[in-house]
Amino acid sequence: MRLYRHTDDLPEDARGAVMALGNFDGVHRGHQAVIGTAQRIARELGVPAGVLTFEPHPRSVFRKDDPPFRLTPFRVKARMLEALGLDLMVVCHFDDSFLHKTAVAFIEEDLVGGLAIRHAVCGGDFLFGHKRAGDVALLERYGARHGFGVTMVGPVTDPRSGVYSSTRVRDALLVGDTREAAHVLGRFWEIEGRVEHGEKRGRTIGFPTANIELGEYLRPAFGVYAVRAGVDRGAETVWLDGVANLGLRPTVGGMVERLEAHLFDFSGDLYGQHLRVQLIEHIRPERKFASFDELKAQIARDAEAARRVLRASL
Repeated sequence: MRLYRHTDDLPEDARGAVMALGNFDGVHRGHQAVIGTAQRIARELGVPAGVLTFEPHPRSVFRKDDPPFRLTPFRVKARMLEALGLDLMVVCHFDDSFLHKTAVAFIEEDLVGGLAIRHAVCGGDFLFGHKRAGDVALLERYGARHGFGVTMVGPVTDPRSGVYSSTRVRDALLVGDTREAAHVLGRFWEIEGRVEHGEKRGRTIGFPTANIELGEYLRPAFGVYAVRAGVDRGAETVWLDGVANLGLRPTVGGMVERLEAHLFDFSGDLYGQHLRVQLIEHIRPERKFASFDELKAQIARDAEAARRVLRASL
């Protein structure tokens, strides 16, 4: 998948594509339906299939004081989109200038002038341009004027709970319902990041951890989780079972939210490597212990509980 961080001066083989339009935070089942529709139309037309998305996420510009909320920061989102077999990804830099671009200017300058778009695919709730004035109807009117097609993909639902959406994933994770989040996403939700040096207290009690700062990720329910961690081994990702604490670590007076994952039956140095950690099941809330001995005993119980969960998940 080719990645372009602008719509200006694109090579000719990146123009004239079918483009799925949206934020695609989470790349959940609803997003996958939009992208799959774009890929089908692209095959029929014999042109590339791509996505046009926005970074940083517009919500972080509209609502700068909101707590972190991302399900898939840019690097992770790009990897997931590439895995779907797309030909290209075009990123519009969403800053204050782009915020004030009118919907018509976005169509004429970015979609038509920059991308020479052949066909646009989006969900029915896709809004764009200054004050979110642009919608599917406007796309259709300007598509007829400029010669590109428009397909709206209606809400994708399941029989039990309703529409697949990023909000539904966030709501599930905030209460520790990892299974519901996985149902909407089509996979277990992951936190990915570079393994950082911590205080190394885990080593002193027999449970060394790989520590990842949460950055712009959503903060799920704090507590202990059964996890699977993906370690890069060249072109291959090796998955290991483990148990992780996600939160502030009140027993040691932690001030920064962090994921600390202990990987079962693993020995090695992960510092500086990127680690993918899937949250499989929330075992218990985070709490403060009176002593390290009490903490150590509880971690041993948590580890056994995580092993049982992971065995049952095979």
